[in-house]
Formats: sequence, structure tokens, C-alpha cells
Amino acid sequence: MKTVIFDLDGTLADTSGDLIAAANACFRQMGAGDVLCPQGDAGTAFRGGKAMLRLGLERLDHADVEAQVEQWYPALLEAYAADIDRHTVLYPGVMEAVNALQASGYKVGICTNKPEALAETLMQRLGVRAAFASLVGADTLPVRKPDPLPLREAVLRAGGDPEQSVLIGDTVTDRKTAAAMGVPCVLVTFGPDGRTVEDLSPEGLLDHYDDLPGLVMSLIGKAAA
Repeated sequence: MKTVIFDLDGTLADTSGDLIAAANACFRQMGAGDVLCPQGDAGTAFRGGKAMLRLGLERLDHADVEAQVEQWYPALLEAYAADIDRHTVLYPGVMEAVNALQASGYKVGICTNKPEALAETLMQRLGVRAAFASLVGADTLPVRKPDPLPLREAVLRAGGDPEQSVLIGDTVTDRKTAAAMGVPCVLVTFGPDGRTVEDLSPEGLLDHYDDLPGLVMSLIGKAAA
């Protein structure tokens, strides 16, 4: 079966506000106040908790940044889990596109570098977990994106064929993941990086979810083909 796999943060949902709030909670515990900006640092938020901690610690000219990143990462995950959906929203047209893909016969799933338990909680809170046949997180397997194995696993768990799949994402990590598995990648243009993702040479660019079903068909063909 032909399968469409989605990244989560920055692709299905704008999670940046809650991610940055969790990082700032750590910086406040350090006595530094809010170091990251929900608007200006959204792009870093989509690159993960450690990236946010690293950016903030560098701004504070902290000694031994990497050691501090590792030390504070569990606290960030705890803060994020405690308030995971205060600001998070699905991007416009997401579920209409997912429903249209399923109605056409495509399998759909999720492959994210968010820890699996947090991804499961968030999708449940947003009320859309049941729409996706699989969810593979950063810790589901011993490796994470851009290693292709999590993407492959997400396809298989959805009941699909890895060779007839496409990855929808928003960063260079997704681009590298799809390339490593030899399948097309579509990058969204409505994230913080805008249309600069075109520089990553994905097989497709997505300006709005209304266009996704047609774009998927152009890249991997009709579901029944």
C-alpha cells in the first residue's frame, strides 16, 4: 500500500509555543528568566529540546554548554509534558488533507523526533491520534531521524510498502531521512523557515494542506495503482 508519513512538530502542528515555554521554564530555574522568544525562535523549537537549550545557553555565554544541555534536558521534557497543549494548534487544513488521503486509499502515519510518549499524549490531546495508523517517535527504535529506519518502521506499522511512500516534513532532518530511504520528501513552506526550504531540493513544496492530496498523487501515484 502507498503510504504518507508525516513529521509532527512544524509539519502537522505548530508546537513551538509550548516547546519554547518549556525551555524558558528551565532558564527561569537557572535564574536567567525567559531567554527564548516564541516568535523569533520558533525555528529552533522545531529542531528539538536540546537545540533550544543549546541556543539559550549560548546566549547566556554559559560555560560547558553541552554538559548543561544534557543536565537540563530531562527538566525540559518534564516541563513540556506538564503543559503540552496550551498553545499548540494543528495547521489549517491538516485533517481535511489526511481524511482525503485515507478516502483515496493511502495509509497515513507519523514519524517524529519527539519522544514517543509525548507524541502520543499530544496527538490524543489534539483529538486526532486515531486518524493515524502508526506513530514512531525518537525513542521507539535505537536510532532516530535522519536514520531511515524510523521512517521505514512508521510505514510498515501503517500497513504500507516503504518503497511506495512519501515523507511530509519541515526541516533538513526530514529531507535527509527521505533521501536515505530513497523516497520523495515534501517540505512545508508555512513554518519559520518559509520558502527557504526550497534550498534543500525536496521533491515537493507544500504551501497549504489543500494541495497535499494532488501533490502526493503526483509523486507516488494513485493509491490503487
